[in-house]
Amino acid sequence: MTPGSETISAGGEGPLPTGGEGPLPTGTLTFLFTDIEGSTRLVQELGAERYGDVLELHRRLLREAIAANGGTEVSTDGDSFFVVFDDPAAALGTTADGQRALGAANWPHGIREVRVRMGLHTGDGVVAAGTYVGAAVNRAARIAAVAHGGQVVLSSVTRRLVEGLMPDGTRLRDLGEHRLKDLAEPERIAQLVIAGLPADFPPLRSLEAIPNNLPLQLTSFIGRDEDIVAVAELVRTARLVTLTGPGGTGKTRLALQVAADIADRYADGVWFVPLAPISDPSLVASTIAAAIGLRSVGARPIRDALVDRLRDEEALIVLDNVEQVVEAAPLVGDLLREAPRLRVLATSRIVLRLSGEQEVPLDALGDDEGVRLFVERARAVRPDFALTDENGPVVAEIVGRLDRLPLAIELAAARSRLLTPSAMLSRLDRRLDLLAADMRDLPARQRTIRGAIDWSYDLLDADLRRLFARLAVFVGGGTLDDIEAVIGGLDPAGVDVLAGLETLVEHSLVRRTEDGVDIRFVMLATIGEYALEKLAGSGEESSVRDRHAAHFLTVAENAAPQLTGTDQVRALDRLDAERDNLRAAMGHALDAADARLALRLCSSLWRYWQIRGQLFEGMERTREALAIPGAEDHPREYLSALDAAGGLTWWLGDYVACEGFYRRALDGHIAAGDERAIARAYYNLSFPTTFIGQAEAAVKLAVEARDRLDRLGDADGVARARWGLGIFALTSGDLETARRESEAAVEHFRGTSLRFDLGWALFGRGQVAYRQDELDLADRTWGEALRIFDQVADSAGVAMLLDARASLLARRGDRARAARLSGAVARLERTIGAGLMPRNRILRGYDPASLREDPETRDAWHAGENLSVDEAVADALGDNPR
Repeated sequence: MTPGSETISAGGEGPLPTGGEGPLPTGTLTFLFTDIEGSTRLVQELGAERYGDVLELHRRLLREAIAANGGTEVSTDGDSFFVVFDDPAAALGTTADGQRALGAANWPHGIREVRVRMGLHTGDGVVAAGTYVGAAVNRAARIAAVAHGGQVVLSSVTRRLVEGLMPDGTRLRDLGEHRLKDLAEPERIAQLVIAGLPADFPPLRSLEAIPNNLPLQLTSFIGRDEDIVAVAELVRTARLVTLTGPGGTGKTRLALQVAADIADRYADGVWFVPLAPISDPSLVASTIAAAIGLRSVGARPIRDALVDRLRDEEALIVLDNVEQVVEAAPLVGDLLREAPRLRVLATSRIVLRLSGEQEVPLDALGDDEGVRLFVERARAVRPDFALTDENGPVVAEIVGRLDRLPLAIELAAARSRLLTPSAMLSRLDRRLDLLAADMRDLPARQRTIRGAIDWSYDLLDADLRRLFARLAVFVGGGTLDDIEAVIGGLDPAGVDVLAGLETLVEHSLVRRTEDGVDIRFVMLATIGEYALEKLAGSGEESSVRDRHAAHFLTVAENAAPQLTGTDQVRALDRLDAERDNLRAAMGHALDAADARLALRLCSSLWRYWQIRGQLFEGMERTREALAIPGAEDHPREYLSALDAAGGLTWWLGDYVACEGFYRRALDGHIAAGDERAIARAYYNLSFPTTFIGQAEAAVKLAVEARDRLDRLGDADGVARARWGLGIFALTSGDLETARRESEAAVEHFRGTSLRFDLGWALFGRGQVAYRQDELDLADRTWGEALRIFDQVADSAGVAMLLDARASLLARRGDRARAARLSGAVARLERTIGAGLMPRNRILRGYDPASLREDPETRDAWHAGENLSVDEAVADALGDNPR
């Protein structure tokens, strides 16, 4: 246990490292938890350094006892041990040997004794995510937590197994049934009496020691270790703590667990007051009175009787589900003012808005916690359920798709009786229908996720319900400006959007997030699906989707000119933030066969798709848009989409298709008479033309483009054409022309803020230097280009430059590093679909296949396939040589 803590942590409540070599044992195991009683006091008395001497001796003595009895040390956290045994008798022997050694020790710094509490329980040793999970390990930790220093206690299961196998000089003493702080069914506990050591201790620290009405829970509490500690500390310092969050986040269970954990702070009682059954605020006072056992109030107002009862008591009241009777919040304020030692822990989907209130917005579970919860609840309905290498990723995806909401995970896991994880995952598109349980002992609102959300939705007025439903069109949330642009004009006489969003946040139906730049309003996926059902039933889904798509078309078209321009980073960030909304807009355009909208979206997004390595997605969407009946009736948009299709197929390496798209676009632009578009179309067409073997024709096209752009005064366009002419000269072996043209392009773009164009000009200049055996110049030039592309996470650019650097390393004889980078490039090629590498490798005479097949470099290649993009870039730049 770490200094300052007085809590034993169960293996099922947090990740634990394995102790020793090899996998953790499984099957039926006996779990032992230990920790030093009063460690905080010892640290304060001795200081950290001298306490460390005590801790070291304590650990040595216990490890000797563990080793002598064949235990497996799972973890050591501060002054606590978690150990497992195949043999329960060996576990008992360890506790006896350990307590004897501790009692006989010569403690340093004048310490007379160090008292260690120990607890044992036997059950299934289930391992998931590198630690023990499940009810058995949680139960063992709770049993240890009720003991006193120097005391060894064990569960009824362990007792039955060790009777008749007792170590010499020991016997068992029955301590009766006790409710533990896991709130599950009572446990009959026995004490190990060890001859020569103290045998009489105060009553166990179980819930029986404190007046309370905390309800039994039929399942164990999983996860939220940090939340338990944080909320428990807040209740110590703040007199009113309110847990907020949407339905299904586990507010009630967390509040109950915190109350159980800190019950020994409140000598006069811990009282749970469920407010879900009532809707009349005037009934709150009598409900509290009934919960705390206040039976007779005479002629006095119930409020006064409550104050009289609580005025001098040190008590904790847990008010559960306050949201539908929030008008009674002033009563809570009165009680806190007139009962100075009272604490209130509330759960609510909206804050109480009382002075001194400390709100704790409850987030979803962590990934590992969510998986552990799924596993345990699945085992409750299917005892042979186990997490394996095959189903583990599927379970993790299920947990993620359910927003890591505890209620959703529990309801899904309950379906394990009939469905495998894979079958369950395939049905999650209908998650609201899948997540229904037939557990009759749950409140109706908790039998389905739908019921949990209904509970909040029913508290909204008509205007707020409309706003809530309309927000469903935002996928991944939206900024206030975007939401007002889409929704604000729909119902001018209705609710103010900002005020409405604030209310929906208060009701935990919408979450407010901040990324350092923008504030976003987001719905969890399960809540969003519910809102979408409400929108579909409202009769206005089509009009809201039209407005949403039109708005995000504007977003895309505003960003498009800057994707290779002076504000590239900001434009990419904007589109990154709205990626899901842009996909939704595109999906709506295609579903509605709105050709003009779909074509414009493709035209404005194609460069974004290329930079972000979404070539397959972009090409699929562009083909669909071009194929919409009547698409050619919008000639300007259609020609722009043909240009987009040409760009995407170029990057995919499909030069024949690219040439076809660009030639059709050129013909169309000529017919339309748009001189600037014609010049750019000649430039575009020159690239696939050279790669389908028509080098002479390609040069003519590029020269035509250069001359037209020059007449138009487009200096940037002229520089791009010269860069193209350099590439074509390199292809035909005219290295001097290639050098002249590529240097001209680099010189021009160095004088601009067009970093995208500079990066590609540098790439071309490096190609020429490489062919002219100027390897140091190629190294510097490609390094500069790689940094430019890496700065904006340009996937295609990074892949091309990594490939170029690999060829340079191979040529210099560093085959292992070249293989590693080529492995990273191979993975990138598969991921983003970039197909330009083979042609450029031909220009450099580089074939990475030999490195993949060579026994001396094969391992380096496979290591490269496992590098992240950042690691590969660092390796290529020499920042992180391996």
